Amino acid sequence: MKMLGKAAVAGAVAFALLQAVRPAIPARPAVAEVQASSDVKNILNKSCYSCHSDERRLAWFDQIVPAYWLVRHDILTAREHLNFSRLGSKPAAAQKAALYEAVNMIQLGAMPLPSFLKLHPEARVKPEELASLKAYLAPWSAAPNPPPATASGSDSIEVPAPVSLSMVQPESNGIPFDPNFGSWRPLSTTDRGDNNTLRFILGNDIAVKAAREGAISPWPDGARFAKVAWQQEASPDGLVRPGKFVQVELMVKDARRYKDTEGWGWGRWRGPDLKPYGNDAGFVNECTGCHRPMRGEDYVFTLPITNAKIDREETVNNKAAAPPANLPYQPLEWGAITMYVEPTTHTTATLYGNDAAMRAVTTNSGGEGKPPAYPTGAVLALVTWNQREDPHWFGGRIPDAPQSVEFVSIATEGQKNEYRRFAGQSLLEERPAAGAAELRMSFMLSLSPAWLPGRF
Repeated sequence: MKMLGKAAVAGAVAFALLQAVRPAIPARPAVAEVQASSDVKNILNKSCYSCHSDERRLAWFDQIVPAYWLVRHDILTAREHLNFSRLGSKPAAAQKAALYEAVNMIQLGAMPLPSFLKLHPEARVKPEELASLKAYLAPWSAAPNPPPATASGSDSIEVPAPVSLSMVQPESNGIPFDPNFGSWRPLSTTDRGDNNTLRFILGNDIAVKAAREGAISPWPDGARFAKVAWQQEASPDGLVRPGKFVQVELMVKDARRYKDTEGWGWGRWRGPDLKPYGNDAGFVNECTGCHRPMRGEDYVFTLPITNAKIDREETVNNKAAAPPANLPYQPLEWGAITMYVEPTTHTTATLYGNDAAMRAVTTNSGGEGKPPAYPTGAVLALVTWNQREDPHWFGGRIPDAPQSVEFVSIATEGQKNEYRRFAGQSLLEERPAAGAAELRMSFMLSLSPAWLPGRF
């Protein structure tokens, strides 16, 4: 008993001494607080400022070592990623982007941290508070950019100067640019109202095969994704089309090589000259931090359009892959040429092309900014889907049930091109009047390819 008493005393002394090992948690008044409505600020103040601000807010039990050390680490890490006391110094677009990410973290259950909520239940974001944040952001309220003015008498648009893909520099974390990304197959598309962009999500052969087979939990080593973004551009016919090229982001799966970054290599190249985004290797923390709520889906936000069956919900997009096997072609296996959105009907469409059509797109046989002159044997397919909200990203819309599939087959010289249309819930073939068929065929052939570095 005497030894036990001495041990207890020694433990108490050690515990008391440890309380003196208390590195500081810096605190200071807000110098550039996030610019938002008072309602939004009140929600953020209640649920986020304990970690994501320059204020020092600790409950009494947070101040007891060793818990204090863990709390301090979490606070400093959180401030580095997002600090609402300083966010106001950034441009309005950057502030709104940070709020969108915060809302997505909340609705995915990643923030506030579940471990934090166990001891700080008052920080929980209530459903009505989340609804208020979403209403404030209003992702579909901003109109897309108008089309650029063209020279008088010109039917072409200005496109950026060509860039040599082989000369693009690696990202600052060493991830090399992949010059083959433009030939990868589409896995899905996204209409992003949070930043007014349209996006293709492309996959290399390994990624496409895995998606078709449902072997994506986890994705296999060697899988690569390219997320290609363009600014939205409103055209005179009321459609929203890809405008100015914004960036391409790559995700490269290699569980061993990239074990410190969730098994993925990350890179982003911006602008038509494909300038690496990161100033140093630390930029990848943005990528991993954003994707961390999707750890259960191997850190991938995209729901690939596939017929593969997955036990979990919202992992793949089966409904958008509903075109039946009796179609004359399976366009989802082809390359993607361009896309557009019809805002009034909440539909999105992608123009696909078979190998002959894609060769014409790649060589730009029609001239800069114009649709190609498709050769004999080329087949185009325009798949139109209803849209639905992206369950993984507030502010995004993705394809839902297909509404129609239209084909144009290019005939030999002197022969008429063939147009076929399949529509309705079962995508049965329709027989449109000759005039209507000609109009639709002319429309499909007039769609210019979305500008892609190295495509032309």
